[in-house]
Amino acid sequence: MSALGFSALSLGGEVYAEYRQDLAIERIDIFPVRYPTVMRFKFFEGPTSGGGRPAVLIKITASDGTIGWGESVPIPRWSYETLEGAVSTIEHYLKPILIGRNPFDLEAIHKLMNKEIANGFTTGAPITKAGIDIALHDLMGKVAGLNIAQLWGRTTPDELLLSWTLNPKTLDDLDPLIDKGLERGYENFNIKVAPDTDFDVAMAKRLRERVPGTFLWADANGGYDLSAALDAIPRLADAGVDVLEQPLRPNRITGYQEIKRQGALPIYLDEGMVAPSDLLEFIKLGCCDGIAMKPARCGGLRSAVQQIEIAHDAGLGFLGSGLTDPDVSLAASLILYGAFGLKRPAALNGPQFLGESVITEPFVPKGGKVRIPRGPGLGIEVDEEKLKALVKASS
Repeated sequence: MSALGFSALSLGGEVYAEYRQDLAIERIDIFPVRYPTVMRFKFFEGPTSGGGRPAVLIKITASDGTIGWGESVPIPRWSYETLEGAVSTIEHYLKPILIGRNPFDLEAIHKLMNKEIANGFTTGAPITKAGIDIALHDLMGKVAGLNIAQLWGRTTPDELLLSWTLNPKTLDDLDPLIDKGLERGYENFNIKVAPDTDFDVAMAKRLRERVPGTFLWADANGGYDLSAALDAIPRLADAGVDVLEQPLRPNRITGYQEIKRQGALPIYLDEGMVAPSDLLEFIKLGCCDGIAMKPARCGGLRSAVQQIEIAHDAGLGFLGSGLTDPDVSLAASLILYGAFGLKRPAALNGPQFLGESVITEPFVPKGGKVRIPRGPGLGIEVDEEKLKALVKASS
């Protein structure tokens, strides 16, 4: 029994609290929104983008009145999950099985969600389920009077170092985008690459010339085929790229093995790393040097913690990334990366690309860094009047 009066329950390396076993999930409310964008980002373009960054805010109320907030952040051009699909999945499939459950029983809750929305190659609807997981962590922390990091027996620094994302359409667009990042105090940059290898190499060279000391992180989002990747990777290394993320589609396993044998750059995986078992398999098969972590991608904080610990035990690195996370999802990522000692700048670009907030103290980077929330749960407060206004503007 801990000094706080509850016993620790270890779940695959995580530590959660058995606390207030009389509690139950009483109500789940969902709020679909589209955050307005302020800069071009390729994943929010196209005729079906709907004019903003889609998200579903999730409000879980416990039987004692405690409220936990979560956020699902689907991006159809990045994953198969959509705003409409997330709303339907929560409303018609997850809410009915979660009402009445103990919010601290995360293992059972995830088993229920994975039974109701089954796996395909990996966890089904992980982005949608992540919003539920984050809300439950927020609720648990508030009940215990602890920040989520403290639920894990950890602390966080005051701030997290960020990376500025570059996704220019042409090389002429590159310098103004670099200038904008430098003007805002950023010293580290990540670039979106693929499929044009010559363009990618030229972009990396120009960025390295402009910002020689930057940690240069290239992300292909699975956009190369194998022959293009094998050609591009040594050239990107020569151009000054430090790490390449997700060069091939997630299921190109033998391709990743060939790239690893080439050995020109550290290869970090993203899109295909959803469940901890996925990461274990890719490590066994010799496919990666590390993982680009996104709790929004992998079903939430529970899975993310397990994967960070798996990577650590295997001697692999992890990068901190996101899905252009707004507000609630961003708070979860900041706490996770701070608690587990992220060593490289995080590509959390919600503050860069999004023009609205629904929390009382929005995250505003200064000098290329952003505060990590420290209060109970997620350490943030949702302004429900702001949220109602955004829901109305999104409809």
